[in-house]
Amino acid sequence: MEKVSFKSIISNYKAVFVDSYGVLKNHQGLIDGVETAIKHVRDEGKILRVLTNDASRSQDEQVEMFMNIGLNTLKSSEIITSGMLARHFLELKIKTGKIAYLGTPSSARYFLQFGIEPVPVAEIDLEDIDDILAFVFLDDEGFDWNEGINKTVNFLRRKNLPVIVANSDKYYPISNNDVAVAIGGISRLIESVLNQKFIRFGKPDSQMFMYAYDDINKYGNFSKSDILMVGDTLHTDILGGNKFGLKTLLVLSGNTRPENFEMKINSTGIIPDYITDSILT
Repeated sequence: MEKVSFKSIISNYKAVFVDSYGVLKNHQGLIDGVETAIKHVRDEGKILRVLTNDASRSQDEQVEMFMNIGLNTLKSSEIITSGMLARHFLELKIKTGKIAYLGTPSSARYFLQFGIEPVPVAEIDLEDIDDILAFVFLDDEGFDWNEGINKTVNFLRRKNLPVIVANSDKYYPISNNDVAVAIGGISRLIESVLNQKFIRFGKPDSQMFMYAYDDINKYGNFSKSDILMVGDTLHTDILGGNKFGLKTLLVLSGNTRPENFEMKINSTGIIPDYITDSILT
């Protein structure tokens, strides 16, 4: 596929949905020139939303994180996280009680805000689990992998309850060439072991796209044809945008690399409408 210019493509749309990691930032920090690219989106009068599968931070914490790496113009209302959607789901389902989780205490703290008592996997007593009402996969850190994964399997074998995956990403880059397994990958391993299906939030599932779509329509009259989804990962950003009926732009500044993007598109069958090197062009 022929590459296009980001700046020329967005002129055809009223709203731009962008992924965070691989589009705005990477393992080194803010991608050089992103602040100018975001300014261009705003100068063109486009509505902007950042759609991220990062469940470890609230919207305000996401804004603070971006400020710390040099992007000072994002508002919390412009950021939609998979953790936020998982939290909304739990608010509807469970008003009070204990929720067990796999992840860091800081990511679990987000769920404390509505009266839930989070219980880390390490503190679960497998002989006393009646008062645990749900289980959440939050983050790939904050626990011993061997002990934590095995204990999660044994806990979920003992009790039927809602199991929520707050970040569906299987992996994330930690350098130009290497990746680390994300909590979405851990959850899929445990799904396979237990032969169960968990409740997932984040791209490519439709909840995040629907939330963003409904959100921007509070401020105008947008159809799906007015929106461009910009992302670096075929299986989340591009597949999710395609399934929701949006035009999609694959950037080669993150998970999908310039040297093998054609092979990945051909092997997956996930086809973006456009391709560009980055949002800086």
